[in-house]
Amino acid sequence: MSRVTPTFTDLVRVETRLYNAATTTLRTEHGTGLGQFEFLEIIDRIPACRVIDIVNEVAITVGAVSKAVDRLVAAGWCTREPHPQDRRSSVLRLTPEGEKTLAAARPVVENELAALTATLSDTDLTRLAEILAALRASLEAGSYGQAG
Repeated sequence: MSRVTPTFTDLVRVETRLYNAATTTLRTEHGTGLGQFEFLEIIDRIPACRVIDIVNEVAITVGAVSKAVDRLVAAGWCTREPHPQDRRSSVLRLTPEGEKTLAAARPVVENELAALTATLSDTDLTRLAEILAALRASLEAGSYGQAG
């Protein structure tokens, strides 16, 4: 019997539980969830970030990303500014409040994920990271790296 399906199921369940635990802690301590944290991180990391850049990072639809960005704007954590070369898109920038929220959330996420994965040795965690990075690269090299 193949181990692919049970392995996939374990991967999804682990991701869901890690995501939910980190979100619960972030909501309690900073009023944000892991999804918002991820978007803030992407906006912070990518110069002149646009909605399409986030779409390419997380492989969800433009509509879903645009709505999520609208919520970040409404929260006062980022702005949409006209793109200097492309009138159809906006450049996303963190506001000072968004920078503050991101800076406060980073150690919370890191500590929560470290605590949740503490049962793994450093060697196992490193190997898991290598395996997941290889699988992700393989998927993203093909059409599976695209949204929706």
